[in-house]
Amino acid sequence: MKTDTGYILIDTGWSFKRTALEKELVSEGCKPGNLKLIILTHGDFDHTGNCAYLREKYGTEIAMHRSESEVVESGDMMLSRKGKRIITRIIFKIVKFYGRLSKFDRFKPDLYIEDGYELSGYGFDARVLLIPGHSNGSIGIMTTEGDLFCGDLLTNKDKPVPFIIDDSADFNATVEKLKSLEINIVYPGHGKPFPMSSFTK
Repeated sequence: MKTDTGYILIDTGWSFKRTALEKELVSEGCKPGNLKLIILTHGDFDHTGNCAYLREKYGTEIAMHRSESEVVESGDMMLSRKGKRIITRIIFKIVKFYGRLSKFDRFKPDLYIEDGYELSGYGFDARVLLIPGHSNGSIGIMTTEGDLFCGDLLTNKDKPVPFIIDDSADFNATVEKLKSLEINIVYPGHGKPFPMSSFTK
């Protein structure tokens, strides 16, 4: 997204989709030098696959929650999860396999962002929300207009539903937290944007 000071990118996708991502950046007018920040909602390979490449080419910074840093530094996605659910462990073994196929480049973030972190310094009227449930350090980005970029907390293929839940208690607490906020439109990591009311009603 374009701001007064440059561009901000939320998540970067799989590395094997790099060409499509770069074409999209070019079409939006984003080029080396004006991509100011990459914000990662969490450390999974399908969200972080192009970070190291983009940092080198565009000279940008990478920001994420500290709890997710071990994932991108080591390549082990279970490090940000409690792993109580067997299905979660199975799914992420599969995802890890695809991560290897996509030649995931490990990296260390430049900036750690916590709950409540204001992004106005980057020309973006938004703040960070800690929204665990999919992973320990999953974050969302909520704008002053009430738009929420929620990473993989929710998805919307046919209708808004939870995505892969690692910890049910964390997920339920996060949903209650979101209900207390004035959220209009949710932008999930997978699927189409939807009104928050269509999930909470």
